[in-house]
Amino acid sequence: MPALISAQERAPKATVAAKPAQPRLNKKLPPLPRLHKHADYQKVYKAGKRNSLPLMTYFFVSRTELLPDSSEKKNLSLVPISGPRVGLTTGRVLGKAVDRNRIKRRMREAVRRNIHLLSGPVDVILHPRRTVLDADFGNIEREVARAFQAVQVKQDAASNKK
Repeated sequence: MPALISAQERAPKATVAAKPAQPRLNKKLPPLPRLHKHADYQKVYKAGKRNSLPLMTYFFVSRTELLPDSSEKKNLSLVPISGPRVGLTTGRVLGKAVDRNRIKRRMREAVRRNIHLLSGPVDVILHPRRTVLDADFGNIEREVARAFQAVQVKQDAASNKK
């Protein structure tokens, strides 16, 4: 019968040196400042301006125009915030859930890359068209940049007019 080897007689296991912690390369980007409430969307549709581009339609309004009066105390989400807010809408007409989610992901990334083009308190709603699904991402990004630049130009012109 073979003799049992005690734990002390066994060969020591090779120890693996712990690797220093690597910085995470794909850090999560900060969340986009966005429109949350249905009432905010309705205010932009009602008081805002509408423009179209080949891949989307966009609505926008300056939040300084939407300040609540004393009788409208309940809707405090329209209190001016220093920066822009962006909302995306993708209705069922754009396709099934998989398609709508893909459209939203592509649009959110394009917005994230171009949000710096907007300054001041402005609300923008983007209505993408179904062609966003097949469009090259560079084209989507250029269209979002065009929309944001047009909004900024009109907002600057309105603030200079006052």
